[in-house]
Amino acid sequence: MPYLVETIMTSTSRPGPLALVGSGEYLTQMADIEASLLQGRAPRYVQLATAAVPDGPDVVEKWHNLGRQQAERLGVEPVIVQVNDRDDANRGDLAALISGAGLIYLSGGDPRYLANTLRDTLVWDAIVDEWRSGAALAGCSAGAMALTSWVPSLRHPRRGGTDGLGLLAHLRVIPHFDAFTKRMPDIVTRFLIPHDEHVTVVGIDEDTALVGGPTEWTVRGRQSAWILSVEGRSELVTGQSFTTAL
Repeated sequence: MPYLVETIMTSTSRPGPLALVGSGEYLTQMADIEASLLQGRAPRYVQLATAAVPDGPDVVEKWHNLGRQQAERLGVEPVIVQVNDRDDANRGDLAALISGAGLIYLSGGDPRYLANTLRDTLVWDAIVDEWRSGAALAGCSAGAMALTSWVPSLRHPRRGGTDGLGLLAHLRVIPHFDAFTKRMPDIVTRFLIPHDEHVTVVGIDEDTALVGGPTEWTVRGRQSAWILSVEGRSELVTGQSFTTAL
């Protein structure tokens, strides 16, 4: 049973807000969005740069430093959860660091590596439990893609994809959408749109986020989000809201 459906059926507390971000995690232009996710919640900003592990330790540390700097701007505690592989993801001490989070953030990199590393582990279970208990949960780029049930290969779309983490089984996310469609304008309808009326495909431009969830979303940031189908695309500018089917 997908996490989202299970949550709606069994949770007695209200899950926290979700944010699906096209790009810009930990940068000054996205600080207002991150601050709003923390508003009214514990000043504890939990950060996982797991998706960046295939790019090497220097890149991972870059994300850790950016996350710390953003937490400092926001006046909250940065909590770095360094999960490099599945062994780390099943460590109880690392899962315990997620307890008491106000905001949990999965930053960018390789979405397939992120999903395959966290799926069915103690750390992922801890993230879902905190979200169910009211913590905000955000994913940027790879992090946003991995929260859905299916992660396409944007670089090699003919190869298909891999299973995501399944929290938002009714969505598929294409981040960096403005940049992506400039490079490969026809790739979306040819390879990435499923013929499934229960799945909504959203494109999210850079420095832009969808905030809310799991079915009610509002566009935040400097650009647009897009609802995609075989018939074409519909643009949603910042401040606009929409509803997706579950």
